[in-house]
Amino acid sequence: MTHLPSIEDGLAALERHDYDGAVEILRPHAVQGDADAQCYLGYMYAHGQGVAQDFSEALNWHRLAAAQENAGGQFNLGWMYSRGHGVEQDYAEAANWFYLAAEQGDADAQFQLGQMCDEGNGVDRDSEEAVKWWRLAAVQGDVMAQLSLGWIYREGLDVAQDYVEAVKWYRLAAAQGVAAAKFVLGEMYNNGLGVTQDCVLAHMWFNLAAVSGDAAAVKNRDVVAEKMTPQQIAEAQSMARDCQKRDFKGCD
Repeated sequence: MTHLPSIEDGLAALERHDYDGAVEILRPHAVQGDADAQCYLGYMYAHGQGVAQDFSEALNWHRLAAAQENAGGQFNLGWMYSRGHGVEQDYAEAANWFYLAAEQGDADAQFQLGQMCDEGNGVDRDSEEAVKWWRLAAVQGDVMAQLSLGWIYREGLDVAQDYVEAVKWYRLAAAQGVAAAKFVLGEMYNNGLGVTQDCVLAHMWFNLAAVSGDAAAVKNRDVVAEKMTPQQIAEAQSMARDCQKRDFKGCD
């Protein structure tokens, strides 16, 4: 009897971008009813990986996975309804599927549901619900949720303004290499918002954002440098190099 390659073999093929091989491996598992394989196969149809892009086919596979309470299938159905891919755009239906996946702990679904609560798409606008879902996603490492929480606490948007809380979330996003978070941390240190004002750390974060390609960070770094001694600039540059070596974790 011929041995059927495992789903893990299919995922390994996906990781090395062997999409044809991944489809060949995953399809039999999906046909046999494996929800994970159905979810992955649906994703590949939605993105035209190893198969011709076909939203209707993607929708069918995601529905099969979601019917088995597969969080990935539920999230992908929500995404397709929110974008109108293969179905008429329907934010309320999207929110329903995102909610089911979010309740299972899917961070992507939690972020999307938070967005919908924040904007009032498909659900009543509810800033407290938005923060709740963003926070659940953010603690799982969802960088968009971290940036969203940093922004609303920094600006005091539907929440009490809290610079310390904002810095907390921006640090987590910066630890994932996000240039925008590094830039904001430079601003926070430069202006003493949520942290003790510190030109050295401001220069360090602006420098790190500049290396990531943020043109505005270059200008801000140079403005901060005008207030610093040569020794302070050298210290900031050394700290930036050390921070890069630590993958932006524990830098301040």
